[in-house]
Amino acid sequence: MLRIMLSPTLPMTGTTHFRPKTPPKLLSLTTGTSIIRSCKNSDQENHSLLPKPVQPLFKFAASNFLPSALIGGVAFALMNPTPGCLAHRYQASKFSIIGIFLISGLTLRSEEIGEAAEAWPVGLFALASILVLTPLLSKFMVQIHLQPQEFVTGLALYNCMPTAISSGVALTRLAGGNSALALAMTVLSSLLGILIVPFSISRLIAGGVGASVPADEMFRSLIVTVLIPLILGKVFRESINGMADIVDNNRKHLSALGAILLSLIPWVQVSKSRPLLLMVKPQVVLVAVMMGAILHLVLLCFNALSIQILCAVSGGSKSIFAKEDNYKTLLLVASQKTVSVLVAVVEQLGGTFGEPGLLVLPCVAAHISQVIIDSLIVGFWNKRKQNVKVL
Repeated sequence: MLRIMLSPTLPMTGTTHFRPKTPPKLLSLTTGTSIIRSCKNSDQENHSLLPKPVQPLFKFAASNFLPSALIGGVAFALMNPTPGCLAHRYQASKFSIIGIFLISGLTLRSEEIGEAAEAWPVGLFALASILVLTPLLSKFMVQIHLQPQEFVTGLALYNCMPTAISSGVALTRLAGGNSALALAMTVLSSLLGILIVPFSISRLIAGGVGASVPADEMFRSLIVTVLIPLILGKVFRESINGMADIVDNNRKHLSALGAILLSLIPWVQVSKSRPLLLMVKPQVVLVAVMMGAILHLVLLCFNALSIQILCAVSGGSKSIFAKEDNYKTLLLVASQKTVSVLVAVVEQLGGTFGEPGLLVLPCVAAHISQVIIDSLIVGFWNKRKQNVKVL
């Protein structure tokens, strides 16, 4: 009986079947590693399902979400403008701006407001660059002769506008810049622009011809689409228990939502401008796109050079202008212009400077170009930051 009981157990004592128990911690780590590997393998399998020529494009789109969304929206608007025109009829652009600033208010920390107050020299120079220094370029731009001449005049008008109402703030947040400073620069430049833009147009472009800006309408629009959502977002963050933690734990998702809302604006603009685009020769449209992109690159170079000069005369690497989040904010916000104010100004001017549609066309192209270029810059900054963390 004893032999019968022991005989089955003898093989179990062999070296081939004996395995020491894995400690619980090691087992959990091993299990975790296997899970991570399986996830990576599943992602690779998903990519492998795509055709090989499409795989690099898919990877690029995934790592450059915002420019991909912008380019995709523009392409879709050119192929089928009906949804974009319907969105324009229901003022989707206005709601997207409201959403962007509501998110900005939700994610705005109180300490960021203090950082924005400390960076007042950066904000002061930004306002000077947006409303005084860069508009001086318009006086030289109008000397360029091109057919149609409205392209040059339209870009000169566009160069006199305040900073972009929504894209600068959204891109600053994606880049990890000083969000509160970007908000302050955007709101103040828009409010001051109501007073300064007519003077700039009259002196730099019109040669004494009076220019009017719908001040009351613009002021009300800024209050409704910018200030009220921003304040509401901040109130929700501070007054609702746990809201701040929820928002801070989902910043990446909110940033992605902000990028989607931002991409709706050029999608709507291209959709409603498609008939005009089809009337103009393709080479002329290409010239408009190139001119808009060149103008934005010039503004980026001007502000980047100005920042270097300001750093050199105000403390070098210890200067407030050299601080990374201030540098990113100043470069992005001060180099952008708003197309919505430009459209309102052109409508008020009537035919003073030429065909309104031709005046607006290069400005829409410039607006799309500036968002795509800046989103690529933001993507480069973020990738470089990730590489530094890995090292």
